[in-house]
Amino acid sequence: MERGPAVGAGLGAGARIRALLGCLVKVLLWVASALLYFGSEQAARLLGSPCLRRLYHAWLAAVVIFGPLLQFHVNPRTIFASHGNFFNIKFVNSAWGWTCTFLGGFVLLVVFLATRRVAVTARHLSRLVVGAAVWRGAGRAFLLIEDLTGSCFEPLPQGLLLHELPDRRSCLAAGHQWRGYTVSSHTFLLTFCCLLMAEEAAVFAKYLAHGLPAGAPLRLVFLLNVLLLGLWNFLLLCTVIYFHQYTHKVVGAAVGTFAWYLTYGSWYHQPWSPGSPGHGLFPRRHSSRKHN
Repeated sequence: MERGPAVGAGLGAGARIRALLGCLVKVLLWVASALLYFGSEQAARLLGSPCLRRLYHAWLAAVVIFGPLLQFHVNPRTIFASHGNFFNIKFVNSAWGWTCTFLGGFVLLVVFLATRRVAVTARHLSRLVVGAAVWRGAGRAFLLIEDLTGSCFEPLPQGLLLHELPDRRSCLAAGHQWRGYTVSSHTFLLTFCCLLMAEEAAVFAKYLAHGLPAGAPLRLVFLLNVLLLGLWNFLLLCTVIYFHQYTHKVVGAAVGTFAWYLTYGSWYHQPWSPGSPGHGLFPRRHSSRKHN
């Protein structure tokens, strides 16, 4: 009979703890939502600025041209100096796959929520198909350049012995090494992905300005793309510091920039193209004039 008050007090304490935890969860969700809203607004404003986008191009050029000078001021034994580091294997080697996954989800949501039209959505997504073709074509072109400019060498304790084998396949089959002019495909891909993602993500500022639906899922996808863009910038800097020869990196970045210019800077502005980011998504605002 004496346990009744104690049991009641225990149940009351448990209820108060559950109520406190429920309030704590609500506060954390509110803070997370506020941070998501604030972060997406500021990132959209930043990426949507034409002036900052021009400065971003200058930043990428500076990273590739002057970044290699940092190799004299950094630790050569850091994890990022190894070809087998986690980021190089999981991200750089699959950079186009990550870009397509994150950016494809963003473009899909933005275009479909703005237009509700499958055909328009598919047309805008086709820019990623063009990007994939550019990546594959550039990779094959780089291999062709290496084949045309290379020679077959056999490593010996005294140095390298030149062989007269005519092509890479026969050279590698003989257990030797084929050495030619190797354009940095990683520098090309990271530069192209950076320019492409900055161009696509810039649309979100205009999307928000038109008051289109922008719930938490879309804002989260947008911020994930911003984080991936920041990661590509960091890994591009690591690549130009630790890997490849200088001219190989500069040529790779130049080809990536040229590929961006041919697509986003030129072709996508034509009516027979996939269209530039944001094209046809937002209603035009007509200014009404009063005539006396």
